[in-house]
Amino acid sequence: MTTDDTQIISAIRDAALTAGEEILRIYHSDFEVRTKDDTSPVTDADERAEVIILKVLAKLTPDIPVVAEESASAGIIPSALGDEFWLVDPLDGTREFVERNDEFTINIALVRRGVPTLSVVYAPVLKHMYGASRPGDAWIEQGNGPRTPITVRPAPQNGLTVVVSRHHMDQQTEDYLKDFQINEQRPAGSSLKFCLVAEGVADLYPRFGPTCEWDTAAGDAVVRGAGGTVTDFSGRPLLYGRPPFKNPGFVVKGNL
Repeated sequence: MTTDDTQIISAIRDAALTAGEEILRIYHSDFEVRTKDDTSPVTDADERAEVIILKVLAKLTPDIPVVAEESASAGIIPSALGDEFWLVDPLDGTREFVERNDEFTINIALVRRGVPTLSVVYAPVLKHMYGASRPGDAWIEQGNGPRTPITVRPAPQNGLTVVVSRHHMDQQTEDYLKDFQINEQRPAGSSLKFCLVAEGVADLYPRFGPTCEWDTAAGDAVVRGAGGTVTDFSGRPLLYGRPPFKNPGFVVKGNL
């Protein structure tokens, strides 16, 4: 990893921490929930966290365009992305935030030539910070603890732990899972599902429902950094930077 990438990781980590403080301040208040044009919920926490992150990125990498969820929802999208661009979800799992179940994250990812390569995923309530900067370099910080490398695990002999979306379990997913020996299904929210596979807590995460690139890029980078894969159901790695920034169905795998 170059010195520049080291500085970038440090800066986006700090940005996620600062945004997390603002999110938690609102989380512990009597906040208002509004509905966007696509019927998804939004709160002041989404918008204020995005402002914090965008200010950091504008100073850190002024020449690299940014695609951020709330800006994109307002029609603010860079006219050209080039070989490098940022994907930002300032509050992934707004439904988890609204339901106060603590499973929401901040996602910041740098995409290079269509591949998410450098990212952080931060869960403010859990105080788990995940990050990656290249294949073979993924890590977690828990609270004030040290940065610890993470890797996907070999498939357990007694069956897989499958992580599934808390709000998007469907018949396609049920049918897909029939082909695997499963020991446990674990529901979870936000990009934490990617991170559970990356740190070897789970082995498989299939997703057929709709997602956007900012939902997945940061977690995707962490999984790739930990030795796992994120592909569509034909086995092709997800690519990023394709307006309107909608993903196909995908599957996240550890060492299967």
